[in-house]
Amino acid sequence: MSKKIIILASGGGSNAASILRYFQFKTNVKVHSILCNRKEAGVYARAEAFQVPCHYFDANDENYLLNYTNEHQPDLIVLAGYLKKIPGPLVAHFPNKIVNIHPALLPKFGGKGMYGMHVHKAVKAAGEIESGLTIHFVNEHYDEGAIIRQERVALFPEDTPEEIANKVLQLEHQYYPEVIEQVLTQHG
Repeated sequence: MSKKIIILASGGGSNAASILRYFQFKTNVKVHSILCNRKEAGVYARAEAFQVPCHYFDANDENYLLNYTNEHQPDLIVLAGYLKKIPGPLVAHFPNKIVNIHPALLPKFGGKGMYGMHVHKAVKAAGEIESGLTIHFVNEHYDEGAIIRQERVALFPEDTPEEIANKVLQLEHQYYPEVIEQVLTQHG
């Protein structure tokens, strides 16, 4: 029986696409659907390209996610650029079954408001010599769940926040799908 994942996204969907590509021909894991809280997000086109259902939902309706996931019973909920806090009841109902990827080496540069270019600008401003990604379980606090894996990339003083973002995104696309599969194998 294959494992079922549901992806939550808010934006362009490049991480969702890397996950879809990774699992496209695998029989052990199936991307059931993608849920998105922004009507104009690029993730819809990426989902359509892989023939995976992608549904809009109002993130202010806290019951929607709980009801949807209860109905479809995923083995793992994967955040791929999803920018809203996960409601407490969903975290409680799916302990260690919700994963997130953060574009920095937590605990540095995490927390409310620390996403996307905000993170990379803060990394640049701090003069960091490395950055990377953190894949972690989701708990009731932003970016504080147990760390599953971190990967690092060297930074140079001349790197712009955009160049830092690109370096980190390459790591995300390389490692996130693989870690998702490992989590499903070890914790599923």
